[in-house]
Amino acid sequence: MRKNNWACFLLILAGIVIGGFIGNLFPSTWLNYGQTFGLSSPIVFDIGIMCITFGLTIKITVASIIGIVLAIFVYRFI
Repeated sequence: MRKNNWACFLLILAGIVIGGFIGNLFPSTWLNYGQTFGLSSPIVFDIGIMCITFGLTIKITVASIIGIVLAIFVYRFI
């Protein structure tokens, strides 16, 4: 039986979001310990009639890693 890659992607994304939410619920615990990386200030392209702004910041915490592991575990059993 072939598994759907989109289901795996959506479960991992849900694990990241739920893990990040749990990390924010307990801000002073080890669950919220992590690293933030990305663009510190957004890149702005102003071409006269349109202004486009790009920016991306990713925060990886222990809770989000646990959420990813749980999502992969759930995916293996569906």
